[in-house]
Amino acid sequence: MEIKALPIPPDLVEAYRAQGITSLYPPQEECVRAGIFEGKNLLVSIPTASGKTLVAEMAMHHHIARGGKCLYIVPLKALASEKFGEFSGKKVKVGISTGDYDRREEYLGRNEIIIATSEKVDSLTRNNTPWLSELTLLVVDEVHLLDSEDRGATLEMVITKLRSRNPTMQILGLSATIGNPRTLAGWLDANPVTSTWRPVLLREGVFYRGVIQFNDGERKVEGVSKFDDLNLCLDTVAEGGQCLVFVSSRRNAEAFAKRAASALKRTSPALTASSRELAGLAETEMDKSLTACVERGAAFHHAGLRREQRKIVEAGFRAGEIKCISSTPTLAAGLNLPARRVIIRDYLRYRAGEGMAPIPVREYHQMAGRAGRPRLDPYGEAVLIAKDREAVHDLTCAYIEAPPEDVHSQCGSAKAICTHILSLVATGFAGTVGQVMGFLDRTFYVHENRNRRGLEEIVDSALSFLEKAEMVVRLGDDLSATELGTLVSRLYLDPRSAESITSCLAKVENFTAIGLLHLLCSTPDMPTLYLRQADLHLLERYLYEHEKAIWLTLPSFGDEECETFYRALKTALVLSDWIDELGEAMICERYGINPGDIYSFVESVQWLVHAASRLSSRFAPHLAGPVRDMEVRVRSGVKAELLPLVALRGIGRVRARRLFNNGIMGPDGIRAAGIDRVTSIIGRGIAEQVFAQLGKVPPESEGEQASLGHFGGGPS
Repeated sequence: MEIKALPIPPDLVEAYRAQGITSLYPPQEECVRAGIFEGKNLLVSIPTASGKTLVAEMAMHHHIARGGKCLYIVPLKALASEKFGEFSGKKVKVGISTGDYDRREEYLGRNEIIIATSEKVDSLTRNNTPWLSELTLLVVDEVHLLDSEDRGATLEMVITKLRSRNPTMQILGLSATIGNPRTLAGWLDANPVTSTWRPVLLREGVFYRGVIQFNDGERKVEGVSKFDDLNLCLDTVAEGGQCLVFVSSRRNAEAFAKRAASALKRTSPALTASSRELAGLAETEMDKSLTACVERGAAFHHAGLRREQRKIVEAGFRAGEIKCISSTPTLAAGLNLPARRVIIRDYLRYRAGEGMAPIPVREYHQMAGRAGRPRLDPYGEAVLIAKDREAVHDLTCAYIEAPPEDVHSQCGSAKAICTHILSLVATGFAGTVGQVMGFLDRTFYVHENRNRRGLEEIVDSALSFLEKAEMVVRLGDDLSATELGTLVSRLYLDPRSAESITSCLAKVENFTAIGLLHLLCSTPDMPTLYLRQADLHLLERYLYEHEKAIWLTLPSFGDEECETFYRALKTALVLSDWIDELGEAMICERYGINPGDIYSFVESVQWLVHAASRLSSRFAPHLAGPVRDMEVRVRSGVKAELLPLVALRGIGRVRARRLFNNGIMGPDGIRAAGIDRVTSIIGRGIAEQVFAQLGKVPPESEGEQASLGHFGGGPS
């Protein structure tokens, strides 16, 4: 089927032709026949690289040409950025939003395609963002994540709310890994489009003692190393391909990349340039290891890297310069980085309370689907590594021949839907218990179970908690949100978090930074660090020495409760060191983390500090000022004495400290010092910007604009 014959704008046809795309793949043709251009809902479950995104893009442009507006939901911020770049530059207005959960962001409505995470869309519905009612097409990427324990309930509620608000809206669900597509399609009133067709042949096999066993034959791999994973990697590189190696931990990813770099010994001007760029970011031993690996043509990729580092690695791999990347499974969750051979080395992963457990089949399929680069590779190979002969058969049955798991609703507990029930009441979706139940009748949970099975008890439990927390008032069947409940919903807080924060703040007399940070790190909304063996003694000592500064009390019984307390304390200490201006390298060494972890924790707690500021203004006004200052301190990573300086644009933690150490402590000090002295400290370009903000513009300079560093709020 020729693309030029489809009902899409000529500009899009030309954009595809420039990319060498003139006809559809078979699964894409099936989407056309299933009614994608006729407003029919579709659930597209086809392999990775079979063209799901192109189907969605064509549907969006079809809607836009008729005055429509499209929302594209993604699970990850990184994937949102990737899709933004992919959809931009094709003569439609594209917007992206992933943060700031209490903003209505009406400006997004000026766009024709809006890309956002499910959490962001949920917050937009809670804040009654008006343009949501204008949507004509909803695209849900990675729709199988309805099954996610952490995020599934939110995605399910978002879809249900948007369908209730826009009953004529077309829905397009995309996934490569759904075991029960017809059940999910039934809930979405969608035509299921399923296929196993791929643009590049995928061969799946198990490697044991120098041979890959495929269903249709075998392939010998030369043993140039003692390590199976390295032999498989070097075999692919030798024939001109690239390799992805999936392992169970960051440490394993880094270890493999070092071995691969030592064996590859590649050199090129592009690799040298990339390694120099990485060297400019290097502060920790991990940073230096990555720099050295990339210089030899290998890399590792995991959540501990900074965004800038991940971008350099991804760009080098896409350009074909980096020949192999070892990664934790996060890389397979959405980023478009295919390779000729994918090696799934570790198929066991540690799970709290379970020990080492097999990865899900769905996760294997996500990894294996990365094998084979369209228009670059003649084939793709996904290879598991067996530890003994019996494992060859077991792995083939357990993963290669097994379908992905069924997708199930995660709305079956009061904890999962408590926050969503509050939002239903606070935003006017439901004003009675009956209306809450009526809304939930439209969820995947009820569709899948064919009845409410225990849902009344779940709802009653959630409402009882919300009543006790004074967020909802229940009079008979009638429900209404209190001022607190409405604020909590708009702040996008878990009601349990809000209850912990407000209850604690009301009892606190004197503000302490560690007290607030530990409180916030103890909430369900905040991820926390695991404890190492050496951590407990140090944390107990810190608690003994700073007991009066910690607002929460160590539980007197329960090993799990005590561990939760200390995990929160360890995470709070990372953030405390950050606002005390300790360097990344020292923080990473002290707590056994990576720079990307610092950024992740700062990003997570920023929102909670903002929420605590809003809550303290109403329920603990004596703490409102210090908590408000903590917003800036956490964002910028500074001590309180630098607050007047970081309030200026272009002045981050590094430049602020330089100015302060030179006796310049705020705007008045900058004015008094004059442009020449300030220039000698922070550079001419930034100095000119600062004086312009202060209303005292210095003479024009011919010097070049100084570049701004970036880490979170910016270290500059």
